Amino acid sequence: RLLEGEIKTRFASNVVQQNKFSELLANVIMRYQNRSIETAQVMEELIAMAKKFKEAVNRGDDLGLNADELAFYDALANNEESVRELGDEVLKKIAHELAENLRKNASVDWSVRESVRASLRLMVKRILRKYKYPPTKQEEAVQLVLEQAESLSAEWD
Repeated sequence: RLLEGEIKTRFASNVVQQNKFSELLANVIMRYQNRSIETAQVMEELIAMAKKFKEAVNRGDDLGLNADELAFYDALANNEESVRELGDEVLKKIAHELAENLRKNASVDWSVRESVRASLRLMVKRILRKYKYPPTKQEEAVQLVLEQAESLSAEWD
C-alpha cells in the first residue's frame, strides 16, 4: 500500500508511468501471494523496481524535457513501432509541440465539453500526422495523449 501510494504521488501527472509501475508492483505481489516467489526474491524485485523508479524520475532531465513534455513523450512512445519509426528526437519534438498547444488551448472545462474535446482531438491528430506518426497506432496515441492532458490540466489552471 505504501508503494502504491508512492507510485500514485510521484507519477500523478504521468499516466503511462503510473500504469507501468502499478502493474509491476501488482505482478510482484500476485506472484508472492500465489507462492511463485519467495520473500527474498520479492525484496530483490522491489529493490530493482526502486532503481527503475528513480531512473524514471530523472528521465526528463536526460531527454531534455520538462515534466509535461515527458508525460506526452511517454504517451507517444508507449508502442514500440512509433519509437522504431520516428526515433527519440522526433518524439521529443512532438511531445514539446503537444504540451505547448494543449496548454494554450485547454479551457477549464475542456474535458466535459465535447465540442472543445473534439477540437483538441483534431489538433492532436494534426500534429501526429505532421510528424508521420504510425497511422496504425494513431488512435491509441490520441486517446492516451488526451488522457494525459486531462491528468495535467488541473496543474495548468
